[in-house]
Amino acid sequence: MCATYTTANIPPLHISMSVKLIINDAVFLAKGFSINNDKAQLNLDYVYQFLTEQAYWAKNLSFEKFKTAVENSACFGVYHQDKQIGFARVVSDNSTFAYLADVFIEKEYRKQSLAKWLLQTILNQPEYHNMKRWMLATADAHVLYKQFGFKPLNKPERFMEIFNPYQSLS
Repeated sequence: MCATYTTANIPPLHISMSVKLIINDAVFLAKGFSINNDKAQLNLDYVYQFLTEQAYWAKNLSFEKFKTAVENSACFGVYHQDKQIGFARVVSDNSTFAYLADVFIEKEYRKQSLAKWLLQTILNQPEYHNMKRWMLATADAHVLYKQFGFKPLNKPERFMEIFNPYQSLS
């Protein structure tokens, strides 16, 4: 189901948070901002360009892999008027596990709490309530995510990975 989200129509957040954040949707909506999960509204070329040219984690990502990731994830677009200015996606079983990926806000729109609003909106989705584990990887946004209860792995010795970097597109 696609919708533009406001906290007025979403139940309270059910994750353990070290800081309770209440981002007032009305403030953003009055300024012409919106968040929704309508994949048809996503500007895929814009998101792909941002990820491959401005995000450190997606260098050399092929458009085909990006498109497949979008098709198999819950995606949230952030918009100012009709212009897309941000994005995030969630890979989840909608029951026990969720991975937050590709979160960004366009540089000229940062420092307005839009990333906080985006995270609050995502974490408040009913299908993500009472999730046993949320994960993400970040090199530079620890302060942001910590406000929502994210912290270093509880028992990192239990986690393993297979990491296959994207091959150069050239």
